[in-house]
Amino acid sequence: MQKMSVAEAAEHFGVSKEAIHNRIRRGSLQSETEEGVKLVLIDEESDMPKKQTSPRSHMPKNNDEKYTRYLEAQNAKLQERIGTLELETRTLREQKELMLIEERQKIEQIYKEKDEQLKNIINAISTQIVQKTKELELVYAKQSESFDAQIETLEVTPAQTTLISLKKYLKKQNLSEKKREKIQKRTAASASEDSRFIKLGKKIYLDLARYNYDDLLARD
Repeated sequence: MQKMSVAEAAEHFGVSKEAIHNRIRRGSLQSETEEGVKLVLIDEESDMPKKQTSPRSHMPKNNDEKYTRYLEAQNAKLQERIGTLELETRTLREQKELMLIEERQKIEQIYKEKDEQLKNIINAISTQIVQKTKELELVYAKQSESFDAQIETLEVTPAQTTLISLKKYLKKQNLSEKKREKIQKRTAASASEDSRFIKLGKKIYLDLARYNYDDLLARD
């Protein structure tokens, strides 16, 4: 009969200490207490299973080497796969960046073309406006010349009511050029408010048969 502590008995049989206490309570193991320490009485022929050793401990050395080589091979395959995945990820990232750059360039080109088209349209419209303005100015000039010719005809016909341009009227008054310019500027500023004046474009006409214009000369 051999005496062991509970811990030693648990290790001997390959079980927990709680299992040893349970066996003691059930009576399948005998125990005694010495100096406050519980000791387990072990019968060497007891039918309680002894501590089981790990199957690996009985594996031949060759099996350990094979298993190690197998793990190393698997690790190498995993490392290779990881490297492949990293390369594929980097390639996909680069392709994505290239696609984004191409799309941005396409968008910029589209906007550039639209801007050019808009500029061309604006230039065409501006050209048309300038051309129309010149045509209108030419038409107005011709009409003004025709009207001036008609006025000249009226002015040289004594029996008719005469209209005369302000410029000619002042010139007939034998005034100095400086004084004539001063009166023309002053009259041009007030002609739109004075019903005696007929204003056509930039020219001002006087109706001598209906109105008196001596005040133009008397102001100075």
